[in-house]
Amino acid sequence: MKKQRQEAIRMLLSSQRVETQEELADALRAQGFQVTQATVSRDMKEMHLTKMAIKDGGYAYTVTEYPKSEITERRTRILRDALVQIDHAGHIIVVKTLSGSANSVAEALDSMEWEEVLGSIAGDNTVFLVTRDEHSAETVSHRIWHIVHPDK
Repeated sequence: MKKQRQEAIRMLLSSQRVETQEELADALRAQGFQVTQATVSRDMKEMHLTKMAIKDGGYAYTVTEYPKSEITERRTRILRDALVQIDHAGHIIVVKTLSGSANSVAEALDSMEWEEVLGSIAGDNTVFLVTRDEHSAETVSHRIWHIVHPDK
């Protein structure tokens, strides 16, 4: 359902002017999608929607497309620059970051869309990742460690 909804968002933004999240939510509801403001907000974040100036002086949302390699490099740089420590217990991974960097690290990790990760919660300098099971926590922890320290 998420993929269909996000494709509908792409189509809407390419065919009409959308200035607010509420306008986008209303347009999606008109197409039969049951969405909340939080759902629309998450989709906008995942899709890297940005407000751009338009000809008449207003602003409207647009999809900003980044080359896949640029996104991967950016994620890797965020992790390398901000990650301080990583550990796991059970099916929870605790990622310590520089102060104020947890949200950026969580977004970088979320955008990798690893099937083992169910979700994340970010504070100021800590990210909790919830995985499907203990083995997944170990696997993902090692994967993150090797992104940050590829030579070790």
